[in-house]
Amino acid sequence: MDIIERIKELRDERGWSTNRLALEAELTQSTVAALLAQKTNSLPSLDTLTHLCDAFGMTLAQFFLEEEQSELVSKQEKLLIEQYRKLPEHKKNAILTLLED
Repeated sequence: MDIIERIKELRDERGWSTNRLALEAELTQSTVAALLAQKTNSLPSLDTLTHLCDAFGMTLAQFFLEEEQSELVSKQEKLLIEQYRKLPEHKKNAILTLLED
């Protein structure tokens, strides 16, 4: 698995810029930009990868699942999750409030 490509794929699925990813992951923009530009010769540290996974709303195990293994939800559920992840926090909260009724 190409970890950098997986990070880019997850970022693009959410429609996030590199700067937005850095903000969501609570990492510096320079750290994320260098990582994605592969200016470093090494893989991201466990701490950095954990921050990125938190931003993506997934565990490290989910991050490393291959696409065919990750079909734990239907296509419709996956679409809902993808759209939900793109929402700002106040809209996420509104949806959760609606679902609680």
